[in-house]
Amino acid sequence: MLLPAEIETKTLIPAIRAILAKKLIEEHHIREEEVSKLLGVTQAAISNYVRGTRGDPVLINKLLEIKEVSEMINDICSNLSSNMAYTPASLSKFIGLCNYIKSSLLICDIHHNLETNIDEAICKECENMLLKGPGTSF
Repeated sequence: MLLPAEIETKTLIPAIRAILAKKLIEEHHIREEEVSKLLGVTQAAISNYVRGTRGDPVLINKLLEIKEVSEMINDICSNLSSNMAYTPASLSKFIGLCNYIKSSLLICDIHHNLETNIDEAICKECENMLLKGPGTSF
């Protein structure tokens, strides 16, 4: 069984970074080396994000189709491109995006795609915890 944090680490964060990398390069004309510094990853990782070999393309498309998520990503991208640094404000927005994806239960869809045999009782408990917010326990 994957925990929500594992789902974020393995699939969600790479998908968001892929979207940001492409937008920063294609829309804001920032070089891969600079984007790697902004996102805190290697230039090789940025190259993989841009080529589509890193970050789940289905998840990327799904995230971009959700208006609220797309707007948050655009806001993060604008912040990163204007400040040219990984600032506390952009970090806060990135965390806010991940929290939105958890609290809106979009992370559950991602989880069900990764693990199809989830025990519904465990799924319901996790869902209840996500809806209550941080600091709650099972």
